[in-house]
Amino acid sequence: MPCKPADAPDLIVAVIGAGAMGRGIAQVAATGGAQVLLYDARAGAALEARDFIAGMLTRAAEKGRMTGSEAEAAIARLLPVSDLPDLARADVICEAIIEDMDAKAALFSALGAVVAPECVLASNTSSLSITRIAAACQHPERVAGFHFFNPVPLMPLVEVIAGIRTAPDVLDFLTILGERMGRTPVRVADAPGFLVNQVGRGYTLEATHLVAEGVADFACVDRIMRQAAGFRMGPFELLDLTALDVTHPATVEIYEQCFHEPRFRPATLMGQRMQAGLLGRKTNAGHYRYEQGQKIAPTEPPMPEFSGGRFWIDRTLPESADQLAQIVAQAGGDIDRAESPDASSILLIAPLGTDATSHAVALGLDATRVVAVDPLFAFRGRRSLMGTPITRPEILTTAQAMLAHDGTPATVLRDSPGFVAQRILACIINIAAQVATRGIAAPADIDRAVTLGLNYPQGPLAWADALGPGRILAILDGMHRCTGDPRYRPDPWLRRRAQLGVSMLTEDTIPA
Repeated sequence: MPCKPADAPDLIVAVIGAGAMGRGIAQVAATGGAQVLLYDARAGAALEARDFIAGMLTRAAEKGRMTGSEAEAAIARLLPVSDLPDLARADVICEAIIEDMDAKAALFSALGAVVAPECVLASNTSSLSITRIAAACQHPERVAGFHFFNPVPLMPLVEVIAGIRTAPDVLDFLTILGERMGRTPVRVADAPGFLVNQVGRGYTLEATHLVAEGVADFACVDRIMRQAAGFRMGPFELLDLTALDVTHPATVEIYEQCFHEPRFRPATLMGQRMQAGLLGRKTNAGHYRYEQGQKIAPTEPPMPEFSGGRFWIDRTLPESADQLAQIVAQAGGDIDRAESPDASSILLIAPLGTDATSHAVALGLDATRVVAVDPLFAFRGRRSLMGTPITRPEILTTAQAMLAHDGTPATVLRDSPGFVAQRILACIINIAAQVATRGIAAPADIDRAVTLGLNYPQGPLAWADALGPGRILAILDGMHRCTGDPRYRPDPWLRRRAQLGVSMLTEDTIPA
């Protein structure tokens, strides 16, 4: 369909919905040089939004992020309107109303009688099917997703989503418009949760499953993922920020749309906490308490003092064994270098994907003296350890004291396949591989979208390359074998790359 060029100086962008997302979209459209029509069904909301955006732009000029004349020009391009027919001259509609399929379908159907045939209709939905929204329209080929992230002026990503019948030039138009708005567009196929919200499930969902299983508490999981894995926020800090009444319903929606794909299985605990009103920062009570906007986190108990001990180290992973031996030596511990451990030695193992019990039994070790240590991040930042169900308490305490002797904190977990970091990262990477398998986005775009949209330290596929695709495969295989849970089954796309020893960012070779 013939669209007006998205970089045309007289482009008119209409934003429907004057809430937080609509205001953000209108702001970046106006600063991108487009005239913006602001509409909301609630009387006065569009005018309030214009005034709010004007205040934001004025403050940006005062702080030197733009000039005063640029702010004034952008404000002048904002025009509140009171009736839907006032949008008739728009070149593109950006819808940002309530996340409800019936409401969106009704709006898009009504727009067909208002706007010109060449007007592009774009939805900012975060999880609803673009194809289903477009089905309500007489011309579904002009409908696409244009998914921004909150807060829009600060988040650099926009997903450009193709419905089944979206015309290619509509996607080209929105890609250029996204760039004009100062965002980085990533093209995505229509799928439940699109790209970012699919991959993001691995972080918060797996963390909640971990706590529900009693592996660790909220604060312990957050400390591990911040200090060992390098995330800016732990999963439960993030859930408190986004609010459970937003995250949990979206998770259920993705799970239902995916016909109960086990990788997206909602966590019962998350639903229960939402029902209890423990929504997060906005209620001052979530996974943490909040006072005047400040998180009140439980104090971590002090690490025990190390007073010596003898340690035998499993050499299944030679590099990890050498790293553990160095930690033991630096702490002043004795190393049992015999092939068969002495009866007095603490038995250190470093499993990938399996629990302490399974690994100890496979090696024929005395399970009362076994301590497993997570090797995934080379024991840097924060160390995680766990015993078997019959590991003696004094053995665990001595191992924790030794591991923390150099000032690196060590967290004791309940026996679990994959510890904490292994489980969460493997799930994130596995979902990203599934996104690639299903052609939702190209490998490079997957990583670009996740780093920009979720602020992860690395894209999931680059992370798999850094840690080793073979190690990620071993973790998933181990967890799948130990639990029998299909949510851990490795995606074939990941397995092939691990078996071939090639980068996870390698695209499939497709015959011409």
